[in-house]
Amino acid sequence: MRRRGDLATKTCLACGLEFAWRKKWARDWDQVKYCSERCRRNKPGTLDPRGADA
Repeated sequence: MRRRGDLATKTCLACGLEFAWRKKWARDWDQVKYCSERCRRNKPGTLDPRGADA
């Protein structure tokens, strides 16, 4: 078993926080860009769905 500090990390494109590798991302770690579903939905450069300026 590996310690959390030994896992690969990336920086989230939406919030800028660093996140660690997860087993569920094992097959597509190269394509993972966001730390969570919330960040994926709120990608930078997208308009607010309610029509308000972000």
